[in-house]
Amino acid sequence: MCSNYESIADPVRLAEYFNVLMPAGARFEVWPGYESIFIRRPKEADVGDDAVPDRESQLGAFGLVPHWTRAANVDAALVAARRTYNARSETVSDKPSFRDAWKKGQHCIVPAEGIFEPDWRSGKSVRTRISRIDGKPMGIAGLWTGWKSPEGHILRSFTMLTINADDHALMKNYHKPEDEKRMVVILRDEDYDAWLKCPPDKSMDFMRQYPAELLRAVPAPLPPRAKKKPSPPTELE
Repeated sequence: MCSNYESIADPVRLAEYFNVLMPAGARFEVWPGYESIFIRRPKEADVGDDAVPDRESQLGAFGLVPHWTRAANVDAALVAARRTYNARSETVSDKPSFRDAWKKGQHCIVPAEGIFEPDWRSGKSVRTRISRIDGKPMGIAGLWTGWKSPEGHILRSFTMLTINADDHALMKNYHKPEDEKRMVVILRDEDYDAWLKCPPDKSMDFMRQYPAELLRAVPAPLPPRAKKKPSPPTELE
């Protein structure tokens, strides 16, 4: 599972590895409900127009907000997104929050410099950054959708797909000992366009573990929160 990741902040790097432009307003230290970058295939890509690119970047909320969500406004929808940031590949076709996007083949790629997972092997949680050992960014398989608010605002959102990692040499070390081990689906570079173009009935072909020897894990604790200075005493008049 992944609830926190580092997106790509450098527009040049985003263009180099994913061939898309940086959307305005993206957050780069990303938590559920934050808006950041996802990459999809443009709807016009199949009309035969050579001017239409194979990929486009979009700004979306991390956490899928289904089209049928009943929320009074965007802020309320973003709160709902905090529960749908990961989709289990084993149940994605059945879960109400994800099944429409899965069955419509609304695939996306979530670009990430690294993901963060808790290492409990010491008996306490140690925030750990996991990234590719070759220094390239990750392209994580996901699903996207759109939701229309009562005011008419369109909120796009996305989720990361996950698979079991009980037998993965690296990812089996994360989360609490009693929890099932999960990992996001990290795509191979050469599979990016194939995933975006993939028909729904072939989606499961991409639900594979990324090799442990191609990943590195480094402790990355959050800096301690600064203590608030006490307010000076008020003089009595």
